[in-house]
Amino acid sequence: MTPAPAISIRDLRKVYESKVAVDGLTLEVPRGSFFGFLGPNGAGKSTTIRMLTGLAPATAGTIEILGYPMPAQEIEIKKRIGLVPDESLLFDRLTGFEYLEFVGRMYSLDRRLAQERARELLELFELAGEPKTIIAEYSKGMRKRVAMAASLIHRPELFLMDEPFEGVDAVGARLMKDILQEQVRQGATVFLTSHVLEVVERLCDHIAIIAAGRIVRQGTLNELRSGDESLEESFVRIVGFREHQRLEWLER
Repeated sequence: MTPAPAISIRDLRKVYESKVAVDGLTLEVPRGSFFGFLGPNGAGKSTTIRMLTGLAPATAGTIEILGYPMPAQEIEIKKRIGLVPDESLLFDRLTGFEYLEFVGRMYSLDRRLAQERARELLELFELAGEPKTIIAEYSKGMRKRVAMAASLIHRPELFLMDEPFEGVDAVGARLMKDILQEQVRQGATVFLTSHVLEVVERLCDHIAIIAAGRIVRQGTLNELRSGDESLEESFVRIVGFREHQRLEWLER
């Protein structure tokens, strides 16, 4: 029997008062894929991820994650996903180790195993050098690293990642990419948003582009391209690009 897709969305809508953030979204994410979810600012990417994680209720439509309906089986879903949110919602008064141990315990790891994995993840993400530093004192890149470490601690089947590389230096970004690619090779699924299209082009095997709350194109990288276009050129063509106004005082 063929397993259910990692993500299956049908006619998904989210309305905030009079503003339509997501408008009839239909999307299927295959298991074992590295899936890029792209769009301009305000297109509905983060809102979609919040609905996928249960942080925001859908106004209409259906969501299934790994074969489980959301929100009816939300607890089962949350056991199986790892989340790196756009705004790293971390416990700032904890150290990295304390936070990772806490997350491991939340996923029902026994204390000893949670502590062991926390130490190993801190070493892996090069965060073990200052064990008494609280997260409030972390840089943005360090916060992203600890958020990703937390998303790994329970070995999820699906990663939902909103701008995971934002603010991360080149070394940290390379480390995170290598880890995610290894997770996909082992059968996990990664669903990520990113404005860094060179990263998406290098990592993703499937891509969907959203604009004004609707999917405007989806497919493999080759299916989205026209000729020898880069992903950036394809993206700009698909979402539409308006020439910027020229300011006389900027002319030389």
